[in-house]
Amino acid sequence: MEATRSQNGIQLLLAAEQEAQHIVNAAKNAKMARLRQAKEEAEREMADFRAQMEADFQRRLAESSGDSGANVKRLEQETDAKIEQLKSQASSISPEVVQMLLKYVTTVKS
Repeated sequence: MEATRSQNGIQLLLAAEQEAQHIVNAAKNAKMARLRQAKEEAEREMADFRAQMEADFQRRLAESSGDSGANVKRLEQETDAKIEQLKSQASSISPEVVQMLLKYVTTVKS
């Protein structure tokens, strides 16, 4: 009888060990599945964030390029106005400069 009880105890221990092994394996599998899911979620979030930042960058680039076009046009207008101002100043003093040059060229110093 002692041998039967001992045999039953060993069988119970083996069954408990197998059940514990199944529980541990199920927990490992659940953990691996959750890690895979977390990784996929993180990759999705990174892709969304990257797309959002790219869209923001493209929007700012478009805004700034529009501004630079306006700045270029403004600078061209200012440059043209300055050139016209210099031309008018040059034409107003041109006769004086010609007279001065003629005076120095025609005057003979001994």
